[in-house]
Amino acid sequence: MEPILKAVDISRVFKINDKTEVHALKSINLEVPPDKLVVLRGRSGSGKTTLINILGALDRPTSGEVIFDGKEITALTDAQADKLRRYEMSFVFQSVALIPTMTAYENVEFAMRLVGAPRSERAARAKECLIRVGLEKRMHHRPGELSGGEQQRVAIARAIANRPKLIFADEPTAALDTPTGLAVMNLFRELAHEDGLTIVMTTHDTTMMEMCDVVYTLEDGEITDVSENDITDKEE
Repeated sequence: MEPILKAVDISRVFKINDKTEVHALKSINLEVPPDKLVVLRGRSGSGKTTLINILGALDRPTSGEVIFDGKEITALTDAQADKLRRYEMSFVFQSVALIPTMTAYENVEFAMRLVGAPRSERAARAKECLIRVGLEKRMHHRPGELSGGEQQRVAIARAIANRPKLIFADEPTAALDTPTGLAVMNLFRELAHEDGLTIVMTTHDTTMMEMCDVVYTLEDGEITDVSENDITDKEE
């Protein structure tokens, strides 16, 4: 099966001054299969957030290419990259970045408004997404009235609302306790295996590893290990 996302010899160098450079990524090669949950694992400073930013067209590599859905995206203009992120990708962050004065439903509906979704579709789709993440009884609550796990589920509902091909999640469980984090991971797994979404996330939490299809381990800007889990057999 052709990968939906591929990194080819990606390197990223940050210049601190005229004499100092930080090599955040060094010749990264990876492939992300469609409809899978893929994790970039590593300690703080390993380069995983830099890598996910490049894969998601939020940053550009110093060298190398990123190929998404058969197209090379590292040479896109800023306007083209913005359009790509708006319509074909979506993002979930550790800081859920929900609008505090809006209800869960309004946060999801507003995200659809930003991409120009027709009014006739927004209400039904926002409710559908909140039901999908298990918040049918909480959709009219504001973020301050929701638990951390519920807020993260709203962020996930918002991320899937516009039917992206790929979701990026940067440390989405870092601020959650273990049971809540595992519940979020289980939701990600369901979205990949049952709803056909591809998800790439970063984490440093080893307890989440067995719930993923593919795990790339990063150390000092390099991939040091790749492992695969046979999730299908475990579920059966």
